[in-house]
Amino acid sequence: MQTPEHAAPRLGGRRRTLAWIRRWWSRQSPNRQDRFAMLAPLVAVLLFLAAIAAAFLYLRAEEIEREQEAVKRDVEYAQQRLRLRLLERQEQLMRLARDVSNRELNRNDFNARADGLISQYPELQMLSWIDEKQRVRASRAAPTVPSAQLLSVGEVLKRGETEATFSLTRDMQQPVYSPPAGNAEDGALLQLHVPLNEQGRFTGVVAGEYSVDGLLRYGAPTEVLAKYAVALVDAQGRVLAGSALPPRSKATQLLPWAVKANEFEVPVSPVGNSLLLRAQGYRTSLGLIGSGQFWLVGVLSAMTAWMLIANWRHTRRRVRAQEALVAETNFRRAMENSILTGMRAMDMNGKVTYVNAAFCQMTGWTERELVGQMPPFSYWPEEDHAALSARLRDELSGKTIQGGFQVKVKRKNGALFDARLYVSPLVDAHGQQTGWMTSMTDITEPNRIREQLSASYERFTIVLEALDASVSVAPLGSEELLFANKLYRLWFGAHTGGHLHLVAQAGVPTTRTQEQSLDDVDGLAGLPTESLTAAQAENAEIFVPELGKWLEVRSRYLNWVDGRLAQMVIATDITPRRQAEEQAAAQAERAQNASRLITMGEMASSVAHELNQPLTAINNYCNGMVSRIKDQQITEEALLTALEKTSKQAQRAGQIIQRIRSFVKRSEPNRTLSDVTEMVSEAVELAEIELRRRSVRLSYYVAARLPRLVVDPILIEQVLVNLMKNASESIDAADRPSPRRSVELRVVPRQVEGLSAVEFSVVDTGGGLAPEVMERLYEAFFTTKVEGMGIGLNLCRSIIESHSGRMEAENLYNGADITGCRFSFWLPVTQQPLDSATSSAEQTRILG
Repeated sequence: MQTPEHAAPRLGGRRRTLAWIRRWWSRQSPNRQDRFAMLAPLVAVLLFLAAIAAAFLYLRAEEIEREQEAVKRDVEYAQQRLRLRLLERQEQLMRLARDVSNRELNRNDFNARADGLISQYPELQMLSWIDEKQRVRASRAAPTVPSAQLLSVGEVLKRGETEATFSLTRDMQQPVYSPPAGNAEDGALLQLHVPLNEQGRFTGVVAGEYSVDGLLRYGAPTEVLAKYAVALVDAQGRVLAGSALPPRSKATQLLPWAVKANEFEVPVSPVGNSLLLRAQGYRTSLGLIGSGQFWLVGVLSAMTAWMLIANWRHTRRRVRAQEALVAETNFRRAMENSILTGMRAMDMNGKVTYVNAAFCQMTGWTERELVGQMPPFSYWPEEDHAALSARLRDELSGKTIQGGFQVKVKRKNGALFDARLYVSPLVDAHGQQTGWMTSMTDITEPNRIREQLSASYERFTIVLEALDASVSVAPLGSEELLFANKLYRLWFGAHTGGHLHLVAQAGVPTTRTQEQSLDDVDGLAGLPTESLTAAQAENAEIFVPELGKWLEVRSRYLNWVDGRLAQMVIATDITPRRQAEEQAAAQAERAQNASRLITMGEMASSVAHELNQPLTAINNYCNGMVSRIKDQQITEEALLTALEKTSKQAQRAGQIIQRIRSFVKRSEPNRTLSDVTEMVSEAVELAEIELRRRSVRLSYYVAARLPRLVVDPILIEQVLVNLMKNASESIDAADRPSPRRSVELRVVPRQVEGLSAVEFSVVDTGGGLAPEVMERLYEAFFTTKVEGMGIGLNLCRSIIESHSGRMEAENLYNGADITGCRFSFWLPVTQQPLDSATSSAEQTRILG
């Protein structure tokens, strides 16, 4: 029990709260008190109605949740029963399939076992034995199965779903259920295919066909079927077996109190999502509409709220006139205080009669200090008294300036600021002039900005004059030169000819020509349609014979200060850069030819050996023919055969020499639409000589239907030959045994950063690259060979990058051991793929 000591602080807190409420109520205006007095009963009635509605809705929600949980629990129980029944049938079919696979059952035994299972389990409609060629070996069906659905012995499966399920079972080597077929009227069916394996070899399936209606009738619990509308549906929601409640009308569904049908569905395992068990509860409660008590309370509450609102609106009309008067007064006062322009009123003698808040804020004096002053005013600077007095006399005599005039105004703290004054007559409601009205605007900041802009323009002009690039601006459709810096005037003089010549030679569109059709109404054809300040600049590199220089010309459109559309052209002298680029290109070409000569020099012994074989064969054929002709022991047919073989060997030697000549001859870079297969074949023929000398096997793979590439085929062949030769040298240096002496070349399509490309890769089985070598792999004149120059890989990467590609190198590992190295590069595809008539076929060759 509480003691008086504990009750005293609580009682004091209540008193303080009541006292605070009384003070707050007394501070409110009578209008507010009337408003609160009218709103309190209305709020109470609305809260009461909301509480009743919330209670009914809460009870209804709990009822719906209980019904939903009951449906979910019963459906899951029925799904478990169906699952166990399906698993039992699946186990029986798997035992039957095992006996068939072990050849413990022949066709008659299978038929007997099938008849027993069909008669024992009503949902099982048909059992079939199908071999690996989809021919029916045996089939038994229930008496209720229509003759059109029966399978005869020796028949080949032609049903779409059955054939697809058979193929899936063959691939997975596991029991597979097919999607349900048919509908509720014709009798939906479900198939189970169990694979037959004879010593690990697929020999067919045992196919069981279930009736979906039988599964539901004999597998689902009767108590669940009695309580709900239970149905088996497929993935599209079609009813395969069972019953479903009719859908509610659209008008009923749109009602605010409409409740969604109490239903739940779950996939039937092990069939999966293609067979769902759905149960819909029958409606048992009246819901919110059937509660008469709720509607009675709602109608009474609405009537009470309507009467309170009507009374409140009547009270509001009584005070509306007073509120309008107060609002008008406050509005006029707010307008005076919100104006940023200072306002000053004077009578006909020059006495100040009114100033607004902005005028007081500008000058620093209060309204009390300013009203009633006579000239000279306190905000006039002392040094300007004479001029301002003369100006005031002109104003009072009616000599006003339409655009206003600028003066200096002194603040109370002595600071000065620039102001612009506008004077107009002050006329009262009767049309009589009672004085003069003056508005004052602070223009100190605009003056400062104008001065800064002027200084900025001077600095900008100085910078443009000092640029080492020619800058010119000319309006479109005119020969007037708006601006030209010092370098432009030095090159082209002070006229527009140089500007127009640069624009024409660079190919930048300027304006419409007179030859255009008069029907073309677009006056800005060819110009950017977006904002001119955001238009992208156009640039081109041109040669000007008059100057003897290469110029980089950039242009953009802009709005000139007078609003005209103009074009600015910037021309930069790039002659030294172009000369350096030409020299670098020439050096690169000489290095590429030198690299090819070095490659052929290193392969000289292999080439000599390769040529020695056809030459030796030619010599032997000739000696043999001479000897047999002398002995007159050769026939005309044998002589022709020997000559044909001699000719073939000579052609072979000529082809080898021609291939080497085309590879090492000096030629200008020539990028053409080249076939990938032809480039690979040419490179393989050259590299094959060196690899055969080192006893290295070469295999190459070219993917089918590769697109053509815009490349220089000789340079790409040079890269491939260099990579394959380096691979054979790496294998030779690692002293690999004969089974591990192989190089693989692969050419496949690839996607790089969203672009189509063709990837070339050379994989060897050599000793790989050391970390210090990997860091300096592409460095010029760095080599690990005793007689190497160190420019091969550097040139290879330069060639690939000049074709907009990339080259990479990586070691191949087997655990911690290096098993080889992989060099790869890719080239982008810039043309459409070849059509089927000219595309290269996929091929794989193994060269000894």
